[in-house]
Amino acid sequence: MTGKVALVTGGSRGIGLATAVALAARGAAVAVTATSDDGLASAAAELERTAPGSCLTLRADVRSAADMASACKAAVAKFGGLDVLVNNAGVGVFANVADLPDDDWRLMFDTNVTGVFNATRAALPHLRARGGGWIVNVSSLSATGPFAGGAAYCATKAAVDAFTAALMQEVRHDGIRVAGVAPGSVDTSFGSGRDKSGWALQPADVAQVIVDLLGHASRSLPSRIEVRPSQPPRKA
Repeated sequence: MTGKVALVTGGSRGIGLATAVALAARGAAVAVTATSDDGLASAAAELERTAPGSCLTLRADVRSAADMASACKAAVAKFGGLDVLVNNAGVGVFANVADLPDDDWRLMFDTNVTGVFNATRAALPHLRARGGGWIVNVSSLSATGPFAGGAAYCATKAAVDAFTAALMQEVRHDGIRVAGVAPGSVDTSFGSGRDKSGWALQPADVAQVIVDLLGHASRSLPSRIEVRPSQPPRKA
């Protein structure tokens, strides 16, 4: 990844931060976006330890097209271009449909779906200017395995999968490869507060999949990768 520039949305914690660290460790210059100043400060410290001087943290909300355009321009101004976009930012609120407030429905779709659109549209001119690159969208196994209490969240991830598949066909001849990575349960603060540390994926596991994906030869496009815990709890 030496000489490459990546932008990771939702990069201050969890899968996003692990991916940014993994990219930086492999030689990429990395910009991350998030909405928490404290989270960005913590991420900046960790990234600086990994790759001094080659990281940029940006306060930006994926729900804002203007924020995403500014973030892409800032990364390009700092590092000279953009080669990789990782659309990782996401939010989940879990409740039965009858009990889900309108605001939570809008929050999930605005972040998980419109956010991917905003960041992608902002990044495309910069990727084309480099002669190609990668867009990796972090989805979820819940896109194809919906569950009660997660109808809205699962719907957003199904939308991301459809967006990814269509976008891949639109930009492949520009040298831009588009892929979706769909994790199962990951041991982060996302979702329920139950302890998953003994069996779930770690953020670094998903980051490894994403970064390894970027190393494929230009003729190769693994367009959807599923990654799940190897030994989840047995169902009763």
